[in-house]
Amino acid sequence: MWLALVTAVLTLVGLASPAAHGRQGPAVRPAAEQVLTWTAGDDITDYTSAPTTAVAGKTTIVFENSEATGNTTAMPHTLTFDVSDPEYNDDVPLNILASPLDANGGRHTAEVTLTPGRYRYHCTIPGHGEMEGVLTVTDGGTGEDTTPPETTAEVQGEKNADGAYVGQATVTVTATDTGSGVDRIEYALGDGAYRPYTGPVTVDRVGDHTLRHRAVDRAGNASEPKSVAFTVAAPPTDDTTPPETSATVSGERNADGAYVGMATVTVTASDTGSGVNAIEYALGDGAYRPYTGPVMVHEAGDHTVRYRAVDRAGNASEPKTVAFTVVAPPTEDTTPPEVSATVEGEKDSDGAYVGRAKVTVTATDDGSGVEKVEYSLDGGPYLAYSGPVTVDRVGRHTVDYRAGDKAGNTSEAKRAAFTVVEGGGVPAPPCPEWDERPTVSVGTVDTGVPNRVTANRCTINELIEDEKDWSSHALFRKHVREVTDELLDQGVIDRREHRAVNKAARQSEIGKPGRNEGYRNLFNGTRKSFERWQHVGGGAFTLGDDGTMTSSTTVPGMGMLWFPERRYDDFSLKLQFRDDAPGNGRANSGVFVRFPQVHDHPEEPRPEWVAIKYGHEVQILDRPDGDMYKTGSIYGFDRVGLGGAGVTDKGTWNEYEIRVVGQHYSIHRNGELINEFDNVAGREFSPPRDGDPGTDGRRYASGHIGLQTHGTTDVISFRNIRIKEL
Repeated sequence: MWLALVTAVLTLVGLASPAAHGRQGPAVRPAAEQVLTWTAGDDITDYTSAPTTAVAGKTTIVFENSEATGNTTAMPHTLTFDVSDPEYNDDVPLNILASPLDANGGRHTAEVTLTPGRYRYHCTIPGHGEMEGVLTVTDGGTGEDTTPPETTAEVQGEKNADGAYVGQATVTVTATDTGSGVDRIEYALGDGAYRPYTGPVTVDRVGDHTLRHRAVDRAGNASEPKSVAFTVAAPPTDDTTPPETSATVSGERNADGAYVGMATVTVTASDTGSGVNAIEYALGDGAYRPYTGPVMVHEAGDHTVRYRAVDRAGNASEPKTVAFTVVAPPTEDTTPPEVSATVEGEKDSDGAYVGRAKVTVTATDDGSGVEKVEYSLDGGPYLAYSGPVTVDRVGRHTVDYRAGDKAGNTSEAKRAAFTVVEGGGVPAPPCPEWDERPTVSVGTVDTGVPNRVTANRCTINELIEDEKDWSSHALFRKHVREVTDELLDQGVIDRREHRAVNKAARQSEIGKPGRNEGYRNLFNGTRKSFERWQHVGGGAFTLGDDGTMTSSTTVPGMGMLWFPERRYDDFSLKLQFRDDAPGNGRANSGVFVRFPQVHDHPEEPRPEWVAIKYGHEVQILDRPDGDMYKTGSIYGFDRVGLGGAGVTDKGTWNEYEIRVVGQHYSIHRNGELINEFDNVAGREFSPPRDGDPGTDGRRYASGHIGLQTHGTTDVISFRNIRIKEL
């Protein structure tokens, strides 16, 4: 996934002075040019190395993420200076993306000008959020700044004869710093917490007050806290009426009306005269204390909260009370339900269910109790389970199931897998075509909408018929609109999914002149299409940067990469192959067709041999010696020599078409017919081979597609694999 990120991106624009962002500080003195170096490796939690301090002035930033700095996985990283946090300098919007595979080998530089203060840097790639730090920059002309700022506070307002401020007092705090400059000022009222100072603080509560203040400079030096004390007196008034008070209790309650785990008491007061000055509360027989917000009571038992208020004229309300009970919450349930499933039905000798299979899911929970049971059929969305699920569609199926309890715990999903074969009097669904891709795709456009089974047992893809040869694009779009309108009415899809499918129909090339002759891509060079294939047996295939899949030169053994999503009856399969065997060798490979689901044969311990025993291999081999079955042969049944197929140069792409209609096989290479073969019942593998079942009912008229790898020296590449059902 990282290959798309190998291009290094360097952004360094819009540099602004600190003054432009309202920051105060001394002018930056010229400093000797410096080089600051960051390095990265395989770790996604920390840079391998990073500076912590610097001096202001012109600076060369070096960021290296290469094998030399410990990156062995080709993983990219960024070095990004944050310009969005007001606590840090914002005048260097630096963003460097580096990878060992980029044009610079992972080493990049940038020229910047640093100013006194602090810069926050981090990696912006998702999942690398812990790679961060702070660079502290001091004034380049004075050396390291170790002196904190100086702060002062001034109280202003109308005073009475006793020196108290009448009605309100306004406190203005200022700070100066001759070193790196003031970074921030903070203040606190009374015993409260410090908060950012952004402007004069107005205090209008009657009584004695203390305001504490401090400041921090850009080098991180904090001043010692100072304080200023003052008194606010009520303005002259003829108010003699105390405030009105009330209280409410909230929280989760049990059947007896007690609060479970916690009760929250909220007190309010109002005064139409001089205004509320203070609210106080007391828990039980305790002393009154200032009310600053809702009071949370956790202790189990009976409780009483007393409360009162005083207005700015000094009038106090009569105390009131509110009583309530708190009980301990039930023991927390952290254990998810136990869930299981059984599959029932008539089985054949291979263990497949004949006609239908019934899946019954059960769940139990000894804690809070089962809240819900859900199931997912063939990778579709999870649905509420209300009774046994009957599956009567022929093919391989999976049912995932899980359960949740009333405490919110959900069990890990489990899976039941099984195969349904024809029989039992259940007719096949009336589907226009066979299409069990996991999401709804219109031509080459993947909508992301789950390919659900509809009421008539056909999938959405099958009803859309995107493989049919449509006479016009407009006619196809009209058909899709009619299908999706009906599915919307039935509740199979929602309006967002309705729009997504119709948008894909508009974007598709279906029905337009020259549209890929009705072929559908099985592999088009993308990671997504490659991951639709599965590997069994020895060897391996890897995806290259050029969109090809190539057999491994390091993983030994014979195996097969196969396409499990679809089975094909009559078809035309087109692909390109290239012989990449090392040295003077020639690759030995092949294309398997019409073999059954490889995991449905427990009697065969090697699943890759299911394709060999029950399907047909169309050979790829241009070596003049060795095996007598050459390119175009139906391996073991119909031999083609080099004289019939010809020999192509190594390292060149060849177009292969395998056309199968009924039991007639036609093999074309580079547009030339090189073999025809009729699969006649009773025709055995030649030469005879132990365990091969021959053709009597065992070489199927429908099956999967696969690609063979023979070993680490038989290197073969494939690309542009596409198929059309006939």
